[in-house]
Amino acid sequence: MTHTISPAVVAAFAPTGTLRASINLGNPILANKDATGAPVGVSIDLAHELARRLGVGIELVLFDKAAASVEAVKNEKADIGFFAIDPARSEGLRFTAPYVLIEGSYLVPDLSSLTDNAEVDRTGQRIAVGSGSAYDLFLTREIKQAEIVRMAGAPAVLAALRDGQVEVAAGIRQLLEGEAQRAAGVRMLPGRFMVIQQAMGLPAGRGAEAQSVLAAFVEEMKSTGFVADALKRHRIEGAAVAPSQPAPAKSI
Repeated sequence: MTHTISPAVVAAFAPTGTLRASINLGNPILANKDATGAPVGVSIDLAHELARRLGVGIELVLFDKAAASVEAVKNEKADIGFFAIDPARSEGLRFTAPYVLIEGSYLVPDLSSLTDNAEVDRTGQRIAVGSGSAYDLFLTREIKQAEIVRMAGAPAVLAALRDGQVEVAAGIRQLLEGEAQRAAGVRMLPGRFMVIQQAMGLPAGRGAEAQSVLAAFVEEMKSTGFVADALKRHRIEGAAVAPSQPAPAKSI
């Protein structure tokens, strides 16, 4: 059910009069650029739809790394963002329930002796990961024996693996599969080491009502097929619409 949003809540979302959406181009499942260089993707579609419902203009604030996108929202340089839910990011942010689930996987050289995800956490193994990414945060908590090598984004992670600087690359399954198909010499380990819950978020200080409205918006976008349609329209594979959560009180 659609409700009228009060001017106070609109102002909480867009205090400048324009909804500034922080977009992480480092996650190709959610955002990318088309042939003209314009940003496209599921997160861009959601940002435009939220701005339309609030009755305000939209400004896309683009970043190449998740960590920079997160900091923009925490520091109120942007009003909303699209992030993987992680405890390490909770300070200063309020997340919705996830709208998309993405698998995190490992890529290794063809000649590697590794055959299973559980074998990666061993002394002598070096795991390349994008600095500040959801994979970095998760592996920092979970890896006990292997060394985590933090790199400036996915291209650097893949280059480090091919150059022999590390034994394992961690990242988005879709991206790693593309690398394995692009050229010989590397292979995926079967399965996944984590499931990433991609959610929307806003600065913690924007208030409980704005948080409730954003939570309801995400649930509606899932239940009406908006997210599923966006994934299909942008030809995204390797991601699934997250299960619905109990409907919040507010919706738009």
